[in-house]
Amino acid sequence: MNSAASPFFRLRENGIDLFVRLTPKAALDRIDGVETAADGRSHLKARVRAVPENGAANAALERMIAKTLGIPASAVSVVAGGTARLKTLRVVGDATALAKKVEAFSKQSRT
Repeated sequence: MNSAASPFFRLRENGIDLFVRLTPKAALDRIDGVETAADGRSHLKARVRAVPENGAANAALERMIAKTLGIPASAVSVVAGGTARLKTLRVVGDATALAKKVEAFSKQSRT
């Protein structure tokens, strides 16, 4: 695993788990880079315009991540933290290719 360089995701056999801190009701949908919390855990910061009701914000997050990675929306799903700000997204596909894409867009969004 590449946990030292990219602790905000974990490689899996059939894809990656992506750790995200979601802010709903934002002015626009965007990814704000990687942040390390006080407890030392890192996560990708994301904002969506959707409200956190009836799963709307989670669905918007899934669509945004899928679009950013260039994969079908059906390949991304929230698997933990459905009603919390800190979420785990499961992204199904080639783990190595997904890891490279996630690292690339997380670095671009920091600037």
